[in-house]
Amino acid sequence: MSKTPYLIGITGGSASGKTLFLNSLIGKFDKKDICLISQDNYYIDRDKQPVDDNGVQNFDLPNSIDSEGLAEDVRKIKSGQGFTRKEYTFNNPAVTPRLLKFDAAPIVIIEGLFVMHFKEVNESLNLRVFIEAKEHIRLKRRIIRDNNERGYDLEDVLYRFERHVMPTYDRYLAPLKNEADLIIPNNTHFQNALEVLTGFIQCRLNK
Repeated sequence: MSKTPYLIGITGGSASGKTLFLNSLIGKFDKKDICLISQDNYYIDRDKQPVDDNGVQNFDLPNSIDSEGLAEDVRKIKSGQGFTRKEYTFNNPAVTPRLLKFDAAPIVIIEGLFVMHFKEVNESLNLRVFIEAKEHIRLKRRIIRDNNERGYDLEDVLYRFERHVMPTYDRYLAPLKNEADLIIPNNTHFQNALEVLTGFIQCRLNK
């Protein structure tokens, strides 16, 4: 690949709808045109995760992520190199992690809570997108997701949302929202914004 990849960062609060938006976006393009790097695959080992005052592991802090590993892989992909990374399965014993392969592409999307918080990653981005949703909507989505995909019961989800998710959003994410190039409200749907970003990426690919 001769041209430097165009890097798009997509962030937003937990359960704001990033994954659904990304799947809808990427599904509109050929796999060779877009590389998706998810911050989720950079969680540090479970036994090294920070804990709160009650001894509960907090996966919603910047230091729960291998930020140096993420930055290194972003450097590689921006220079046209591929890399591999072990899939993170959210401690779900029913899921066997895969070895994921990432190839350089004209468009690279980096998604996750802290892609704008991590300085080196943020500075590498050409476009910053923030997906937002109202707090009660994000809580409902998180309850459904964490029960279905991660096996957390309601009490655990509510505890983490109050003690981990919302403090992280208020401290690390909300202050960066107005630095984004594009803010996408996702309380009911994101179809119009999806079409706008799809058209923009298509224009980049056609250059």
